[in-house]
Amino acid sequence: MPIRKIYNKCPFCDKGKNPDYKSYKDLAEFMTDRAKIMPATRSGICSKHQRQLSVAIKRARILALLPFSEKI
Repeated sequence: MPIRKIYNKCPFCDKGKNPDYKSYKDLAEFMTDRAKIMPATRSGICSKHQRQLSVAIKRARILALLPFSEKI
């Protein structure tokens, strides 16, 4: 299992951006190896952006940009 960087500050607040379902490569950074959404305590995202991130990941999954589960 690769070591993941634990952020001290919210990366979305630092950049001044909001999570978007179209930038699925950036969203994949906040998912585990089993394609689950990483908790805010581990990723360091504030609660506002964590809610937006979960909605964006779910939209990207519906549009088949991100997987629903890991490949077996």
